[in-house]
Amino acid sequence: MAERMNVDPTDLPQARADAPACPTDARRPEPEIRPLTPEEEAARRAALPAVARRALEEADARRAAATPVDRPLELGGRKGPEPVRYGDWEAKGIAIDF
Repeated sequence: MAERMNVDPTDLPQARADAPACPTDARRPEPEIRPLTPEEEAARRAALPAVARRALEEADARRAAATPVDRPLELGGRKGPEPVRYGDWEAKGIAIDF
């Protein structure tokens, strides 16, 4: 049987005295996410291995060749988000997944 480790609580890292008990704000600001410019994207792709570049080119060709699917509207369907996608299997508090 393995020995249990005894930890002295004073050895554990402590929060700052002025830190809130339950922080509601993010500790770090969220990084700004922006799309790459065409030049930045070209530079990023140029740095990739040849196999990865070929895969990206094939994916771009598939996207360019794809035609948008014209789907008919659902008649009498459920209102709100699609339950398959969002896992919402109840309507007005009643389970509807069976």
